[in-house]
Amino acid sequence: MRPPRRADLDALFLDAGNTLVTLDHTLVCEVLTAVGVTASTGALARAEAAARPVVSAFLAGGGSSEGRDTFTVYVGTILRGLGADGAAVETLAPRIVRTLRHEVGTQRLWSQVLPGVPDALRALRAAGLRLVVVSNSDGTIEAGLREMGLRDQVDAVIDSAVVGAEKPDPAIFRHGLSAAGTRPERTLHVGDLYDVDIVGARRAGLHGLLLDPYGDWESVDCPTAADVPALARTLLDGGR
Repeated sequence: MRPPRRADLDALFLDAGNTLVTLDHTLVCEVLTAVGVTASTGALARAEAAARPVVSAFLAGGGSSEGRDTFTVYVGTILRGLGADGAAVETLAPRIVRTLRHEVGTQRLWSQVLPGVPDALRALRAAGLRLVVVSNSDGTIEAGLREMGLRDQVDAVIDSAVVGAEKPDPAIFRHGLSAAGTRPERTLHVGDLYDVDIVGARRAGLHGLLLDPYGDWESVDCPTAADVPALARTLLDGGR
């Protein structure tokens, strides 16, 4: 399934985590090593991506993507993907969550810009698309994007903690539409969690596209792309 053509779009909404930026894999590997789990940054990246469908299914039950329980499920699933057994996961996941939340913090944890993203954003804006970050976050995403040099590459940032609504609530997308000055049928939202990003976008009348770098999502009923640079190439080179 292909995304809408560039000619049919005025704006692109972008999730932040695992869309524009990702976990600092080196930092997380150091945290894992401290509790006895050895993993390469490549293995961590692969296990993290494979954890996304599990987290999405958990959130389909109505939880908050910013909740501690959700983060514990996320970390636990990554540990399983790295080969940890059930007993180790039960013991280690809460410890790792405490370290990442209270000693590292959101901005430091989510501080690795994904390859090719800055150039892709510049190309998309040069093509006339309005770019709005629509993220479930804790009030820090705009400052984090500024620190990573991405804030000037987008037109607006909508943070769930700031506007008081989080995906998949259509209200957060309405804030984005207001900021972009566009209509939902002329807007594509891009994210990494089906039950948050795609379900939410559709509830608000937007198109949705799921990022799936390794083919972990089976039989999803929406367009997919490996990453934002791949989407940009599709829209700008083949989506006229």
